[in-house]
Amino acid sequence: MLFVFLPMHSLLQVSYTSWFLDAFNYALATNMDVLNLSIGGPDYLDLPFVEKVWEITASNIIMVSAIGNDGPLYGTLNNPADQSDVIGVGGIDYNDHIASFSSRGMSTWEIPHGYGRIKPDVVAYGREIMGAKISTGCKKLSGTSVASPVVAGVVCLLVSVIPENKRKEILNPASMKQALVEGASKLAGPNMYEQGAGRVDLLESFEILKSYQPRASVFPSVLDYTDCPYTWPFCRQALYSGAMPVIFNATILNGMDVIGYVQSPPTWHPSSEEGNLLSIRFTYSEVIWPWTGYIALHMQIKEEGAHFSGVIEGNVTVRIYSPPAQGEKTARSSTCVLQLKLNVVPTPPRSKRVLWDQFHSIKYPPGYIPRDSLHVRTDILDWHGDHLHTNFHNMFNMLTDAGYYFETLGSPFTCFDASQYGTLLLVDPEEEYFQEEIEKLKDDVINTGLGLAVFAEWYNVDTMVKMRFFDDNTRSWWTPVTGGANIPALNDLLEPFGIAFGDKILNGDFSINGVQSRYASGTDIVRFPRGGYIHSFPFLDSSESGATQDVLLNSGTNKADSPILGLLDVGEGRIAVYGDSNCLDSSHMVTNCFWLLRKVLDFTGSNIKDTVLLSESVKQDMPLYEDDNRLPSRRTDVNYSVYSAVTGKDLICRSDSRFEVWGTKGYNLQIRGRNKKLPGHHVIDLGRGLNSTFDTSRSRRPKFTKRSKGDSLGNRYLGLLYGDELDVPELVASHYWLVPAIVAVTGSLLFVSIWRIRQKRQRRRRSGSGRWAYL
Repeated sequence: MLFVFLPMHSLLQVSYTSWFLDAFNYALATNMDVLNLSIGGPDYLDLPFVEKVWEITASNIIMVSAIGNDGPLYGTLNNPADQSDVIGVGGIDYNDHIASFSSRGMSTWEIPHGYGRIKPDVVAYGREIMGAKISTGCKKLSGTSVASPVVAGVVCLLVSVIPENKRKEILNPASMKQALVEGASKLAGPNMYEQGAGRVDLLESFEILKSYQPRASVFPSVLDYTDCPYTWPFCRQALYSGAMPVIFNATILNGMDVIGYVQSPPTWHPSSEEGNLLSIRFTYSEVIWPWTGYIALHMQIKEEGAHFSGVIEGNVTVRIYSPPAQGEKTARSSTCVLQLKLNVVPTPPRSKRVLWDQFHSIKYPPGYIPRDSLHVRTDILDWHGDHLHTNFHNMFNMLTDAGYYFETLGSPFTCFDASQYGTLLLVDPEEEYFQEEIEKLKDDVINTGLGLAVFAEWYNVDTMVKMRFFDDNTRSWWTPVTGGANIPALNDLLEPFGIAFGDKILNGDFSINGVQSRYASGTDIVRFPRGGYIHSFPFLDSSESGATQDVLLNSGTNKADSPILGLLDVGEGRIAVYGDSNCLDSSHMVTNCFWLLRKVLDFTGSNIKDTVLLSESVKQDMPLYEDDNRLPSRRTDVNYSVYSAVTGKDLICRSDSRFEVWGTKGYNLQIRGRNKKLPGHHVIDLGRGLNSTFDTSRSRRPKFTKRSKGDSLGNRYLGLLYGDELDVPELVASHYWLVPAIVAVTGSLLFVSIWRIRQKRQRRRRSGSGRWAYL
């Protein structure tokens, strides 16, 4: 049989989906065996392309694809190398070091409600590889576009050693990937999202294929928290009771057939009694097609393990079956095993627990989400995932080294218990907010003592309009659906605290306490209450609306001070807001502001007040206040519901939240019906006058899960008893027994009063009294 090898090279060359569809159809028509693709892109929702790749692999063509040259950034793997049915290849040098240009995992399809898969699958030599020139002679080539053909060549050699009469029953995209990842040599140093299974090893893979019998397996087959740095980020932070589920997403490889099925739900088998402290829920693909599927472990430590410290070991098994092969009468069946070795520590103190908001991050695709730093002209899209373990991985490493514990929330704010966390961290949010989220966060901060730290981004409608462009591939105009962050939505979230951001795009260098920092395409603060602490610095405004100002400034006029950092005590909690996230994001970082984040988390989580950040010299005697018509407004020409998990959607807690609230609207507010000023601290002055108060009468009440008619009636009675203005909590569902009790007591007292009145009347009748007019 003829083995056809089809390399496709591209260096920043624009290609069209239709070109690849033609090439793929040619591969199908000529019955190719191996197809190499040294090209890719970030759009994993290009369905004509993705579905054609599925057709290719379902037709038993083994596809090998370069992972991309966007390293060393994480979350930058390209499609189709990020597909589980494709062998994704990264690059190394001759010293077995990951090439700096090689893209890193994890896959970002699953965000925000899940966790990415391990990619690349394997790595191969891709730096300074001798290859042919287009004309004559040789030259040195570098890139994953070079590493991928190396692996494709390995695949062709492996195919050639299998007897031709057995190839079709043994070789397929899944069995070949099994041979490659199981035979690969794990490198010392790089983690699994850098090297995958390791450097491809032709001889070891050959030994596996030589005795191969069709089976299913899981990749990776081991999650070992003690194997650091390979199992980063899992080995960086142990499990503990009360945390959000830690999600590990593995790939099911089914070498038995192009289609398979999960025979029964996966099961956890602890190797010791301590393993019963681990609770695992599973999400998985019930149908395995083509050749591959997934199994995601959602792991939590039970409450009885709150003080446990040690290692939990065991394995997870899942049984896969496929239809009988030609000539067979019974279905093929295989058991996949995933080994676990997990570190567990006692639950950390609340002040050290930080909840990362993943739910309100939107990235490309599906929409045109623009870059955060407008100075980077070569990368117009925000597509790296905005996840703790992708482009914020350096920040994650720094904070875990500093003793902080991070948890990820991929569901609305109603899906977490605020009493467990010191700080909720919002970085570069592009999403909208449910009204229930706004109301709950207000209560969480004021009454539960939750700290809130916000790192925003630019938002300017004129600039967004200018960034519109015509895409030749889709033959349509592309326009940003939001700015670097969704400031109008963020302002709605912060409105109860009297805080708002503006629409300036500020750039420049500044210094706090001798530490130099860069402010890159950040926004300004336009509302902040009296009594808060505001830091302002002179910057240039590079927004379209600030163009005239720039001309004046560059001609010698002094730069105007712009507020960019604010800190505030609010009730039991604390809030810190900053207008730029580029200093935390590894994507286009000039200088990091990890030092600032540390001080912010010390303030919001532990009430440690830095003498510089909260100096009396920056305390506000007057509120900062801009009128409503000066605040950034939403675009009216964009249908945001197409890209949003909030607009036009139902509020629901997904499988990345605590098990007890899966599939619900989450935790109800513990105390509702608060008075209209914040208890325990000064009235927030929104700037309508020195003596104005914080009025929430216009705020919409939160929507709660539907209650019975009796419950609603009981709440009405409480409203009559207490009124709306008193600082008395409205009773929640767990105290509904008080409602009939109060009604019963009131009725009894009323009955006794009426009975006494009637007794008096009877006595008067007997004495001949005619004074009925008084009754």
